[in-house]
Amino acid sequence: MIKGFKEFILRGNVIDLAVAVVIGAAFTAVVNAIVSSVITPLISVFYKPAENGEVGPSITGIYGQEVVFPLPALLSAIISFFAVALVVYLVFVYPMNRWKAIAAARAGVNEPAADEPKLPTEQELLVQIRDLLERQNKL
Repeated sequence: MIKGFKEFILRGNVIDLAVAVVIGAAFTAVVNAIVSSVITPLISVFYKPAENGEVGPSITGIYGQEVVFPLPALLSAIISFFAVALVVYLVFVYPMNRWKAIAAARAGVNEPAADEPKLPTEQELLVQIRDLLERQNKL
């Protein structure tokens, strides 16, 4: 039972998912702080804040109200996504893949080299046997 649990955990999917959730939750606060203290002020250089405090390009609606497209919120979401994805990949996914490759190399389960001929599949072999038997029966 312990061996099965160990294989389940080391399969990678569970670890990747757990790490992504934890790192994503922790890293989101950092990214949001960077966006609110750097990106939002840069955008406000080009767009004056609306009455409700939102920054971004605005248009006047058909009823005369001002409609603001809040670019900082969009940029925050995009930057957060890519930053979290990069951290998760570099800190967890890449080392886990390297560890799996090293473990496979130690176990002797190497991928075939590029110059080695590819062996036929079972279906291809069966087709060849069938064709040989048909030719033999015709003689």
